[in-house]
Amino acid sequence: MAEAETFRRLLIGGALVVVPLMLYHRIRAHAGGEPLDRRQEGLFILATLRPVALVFWAGTIAFMVRPASMAWSTVALHAPGRWTGVALFALGTALLAWALHGLGPNLTDTVVTRRAHTLVTTGAYRWVRHPFYDAMALIVIGIALLAANWFLLVTACLVVALVVYRTRIEEARLLARFGGPYAAYLSRTGRFLPRFGVTR
Repeated sequence: MAEAETFRRLLIGGALVVVPLMLYHRIRAHAGGEPLDRRQEGLFILATLRPVALVFWAGTIAFMVRPASMAWSTVALHAPGRWTGVALFALGTALLAWALHGLGPNLTDTVVTRRAHTLVTTGAYRWVRHPFYDAMALIVIGIALLAANWFLLVTACLVVALVVYRTRIEEARLLARFGGPYAAYLSRTGRFLPRFGVTR
């Protein structure tokens, strides 16, 4: 029981870092008030990604506030597995901060680019095309492991799978927006993992 409380407190501490970090960058990016047409993501993504993500975050909040409310989906996971979750969460948070710093005002919660959008190919984006999504995947999988909760793991995996699917739409739109420079960027970087041995 004491061990479970330790992991709950670690998750709360992590949330107190990640949430303000995300809010700060989202508020800065939305300062211009430019409307974004999320319908361009397509009906499938609109109907699935945000609802599934909402379910995941609701379960995470429930675990942090009242762990007993999520006891029905708890699994027996030994300490090394839960500490792996802590490590993934920490790594994801560091990568998230790096990616957000690089994105600056280009940050959106959709595939639509802003009028003043620029092509970011430096920082974390020098190595992979979607470090922000990598970071979020590490964070949500890390949460599920440190919480030792199969329901959070299933919804986290669904979120990751839907984001992976959405990247194809996003990349097609970026290619249409930036043309040759983005095509060159595609050729030298991996989508989620670095492509070593390629001149940058």
